Amino acid sequence: MEKPMIADNSPVKTSLEAGKEYMYCTCGHSKTQPFCDGSHEGTSFTPLAFTSKATTQKWVCACKHTKSPPYCDGSHQKFTAEDVGTIPDV
Repeated sequence: MEKPMIADNSPVKTSLEAGKEYMYCTCGHSKTQPFCDGSHEGTSFTPLAFTSKATTQKWVCACKHTKSPPYCDGSHQKFTAEDVGTIPDV
């Protein structure tokens, strides 16, 4: 099973609109983090579709190791700036 690349070691504060569907990047390679730009092509990764229930701001995971995607659960705290752009052995 492929592991995602750490896109960043902090979450992205993201404005979400009620009823709008978003495509969350799960591979870590997207240039439009935290959202998918198709960089997963040719891998086993697929984006995670989600719809916001409210117009709000949420912390969206950028380390790609959250247990509650697409939202941050603090998993990024175990990664350093040097880990960004790497695929960890966790």
